[in-house]
Amino acid sequence: MTETLIWIAVALAVVGVYLSWTAGRLDRLHARIDAARAALDAQLLRRASVAQELATSGVLDPASSIVLYEAAHAARKAEDDQREVAESELSQALRAVFADNAQLEAVREAPGGPAALGELTSAVRRVPMARRFHNDAVRAARAVRAHRVVRWFRLAGHAPFPMAFEMDDEVPDALGADAQFDAG
Repeated sequence: MTETLIWIAVALAVVGVYLSWTAGRLDRLHARIDAARAALDAQLLRRASVAQELATSGVLDPASSIVLYEAAHAARKAEDDQREVAESELSQALRAVFADNAQLEAVREAPGGPAALGELTSAVRRVPMARRFHNDAVRAARAVRAHRVVRWFRLAGHAPFPMAFEMDDEVPDALGADAQFDAG
């Protein structure tokens, strides 16, 4: 009888340790999602700010300035449920404005233009990486939350179900990987 109770206690301890470990892992994944989302938000805000600054600098033609300014402003002011759409529209506006090499040359020739292009290029390139890190963290948390044990014992607690951030983040060709800008 005593030996049976010991084995039951050991089995319960092992199950308890496993449940605790899984809950801790899920908590760390949720913290990773929060950190990745904060980094993504920072990169999106940086991209929108640089685009807005460039749109108001006076070096772009008036139509391009308006398109870029409105898209950047909408991206900065978008509510959470409309954020993905607004950020995608900013990506499309950046591609439309910088599809014409004349715009790129006009910015390059302006005082401080190469530095502005360098900052915009950096901001535009970092958004896909930040989004990828965020979505990878979401994918990992979803995989753990899909396990039966996690659902049966409600190890996720009251944490909201993690959602991926889906947007058009294609970098404009003119600001792509092979584009080089001098900061001086």
